[in-house]
Amino acid sequence: MILLLQRRLQQAKEIDKDDRQRLSQILNTPMERLDITSLRPVARALGVNPDPMDKANIAEVAAILGVSGHEERLAEVLTNGIPHNVLNAKYHEREAEIIAEAGRLGAVTIATNMAGRGVDIILGGKQDGKVREEEAKQVVALGGLHIIGSERHESRRIDNQLRGRAGRQGDPGSSRFFLSLEDELWRLFGDKGRWLLNATWDEAEPIQHGILTKAIERAQKKVEENNFSIRKHVLEYDDVMNLQRKVIYDARRKVLEGANLRENILGYIRKIVDEAVRTHCGEAPKEEWDLAGLYETLDQIYPLSMYVEPDDLKGRPQEELADWLYSIAVECYKQREQEMGPDIMRQLERAVTLRVVDEKWVHHLQAMDYLREGINLRAYAQIDPLVAFKKEAYNYFEELTNAIERDVVAWMFRVQVAPQMRRTRYVDTGEGGRFGAPTGDGTASGRRPSLGRVKVGRNDPCPCGSGKKYKKCCLEKDRVASNPS
Repeated sequence: MILLLQRRLQQAKEIDKDDRQRLSQILNTPMERLDITSLRPVARALGVNPDPMDKANIAEVAAILGVSGHEERLAEVLTNGIPHNVLNAKYHEREAEIIAEAGRLGAVTIATNMAGRGVDIILGGKQDGKVREEEAKQVVALGGLHIIGSERHESRRIDNQLRGRAGRQGDPGSSRFFLSLEDELWRLFGDKGRWLLNATWDEAEPIQHGILTKAIERAQKKVEENNFSIRKHVLEYDDVMNLQRKVIYDARRKVLEGANLRENILGYIRKIVDEAVRTHCGEAPKEEWDLAGLYETLDQIYPLSMYVEPDDLKGRPQEELADWLYSIAVECYKQREQEMGPDIMRQLERAVTLRVVDEKWVHHLQAMDYLREGINLRAYAQIDPLVAFKKEAYNYFEELTNAIERDVVAWMFRVQVAPQMRRTRYVDTGEGGRFGAPTGDGTASGRRPSLGRVKVGRNDPCPCGSGKKYKKCCLEKDRVASNPS
């Protein structure tokens, strides 16, 4: 009805400018706010029957649409609507059936972007897995599948994917997009500075020109470039974390592959000693050196107090002092290695390093996430957030590596190996009871051997080695054995 009234309004020459503008404003009202009662005054003013189903109106609409001779079919469609299926990734059970029927003669399928892209529609449809050959020939004769797009998307790739539903594998097909200059794409990224059609073109008149198509493509290109710059900017932040992640993962992989970490830990010790001497001595004269603080700092890392006194640090040059303190730490490490054994020491080095690296890395990731959330606020101080993030991330990573080295060295000088528990084995002799133990003369006693001063708790593993709890295995038997009466 609106199409008919717009056509009549364009042909009416006797209507003055004010009335034409008023009627045009009514006809351009959004569909959700327009009803038949609003159109009746316009229809009367243009000499059109307000009844949409009037035969004259239907014949004129058919002529406008180019379907003259099919007035009955058009009237049926206007009365009952167009039979259609909706493909929106919600009806999973019927999705295959809807796609199979989408290529039939006269079928209409309304699809969303995600559901429509990637769908292969067979002309003629399928029945029991077979293509309807006769119906497919009729569809091909009519031009194949026709795609109607309701808007142009931000990415040209999506538009091409939607167009690509038609004309697949040599089949005929066509596509056409209908859009509005009020769409978000044009409103945000359109070339409105050199495009005067918004103000001069009548809203009732459609625009069909290659200039508009190229303008829309330029707007899409702007969006794609903007999205690309956003992704590139995010990737630059991720590259910072990828470099740090590579260093940490390489260190963990070296530990997991069973590498000898002795030289690494000695290098950590040397670095810690040099840093401590540089911090407490620095460029100041010898009289201003903080030797007491140096002694206390290194004593927290390795047991320096077991070898020297604070006064022993006096009277040495800075380089000699650093070498002397390092030699003491190496000697202490060698003695600890002799006490535990080289094999156990190597295992301890790997276990301690792996545990410290994992613990510190988790805390570092949390700190980096917190930094990433608020780094954009640096822009208010005219500072590039990316540059600030790289500097802060480098400082955080330096603190991470220093903390790992310091904790690994401190753990290696203090960690203790727990003695392995040994289980007592009992021998079943079959004499005098279920359990027997060898005596001094080689015979076996019928009673369970005494556990000495070791007291077994009710929930502890049973000493017999069964793997069960003591209360569910041998508790009652021991009670009977200890109190035969």
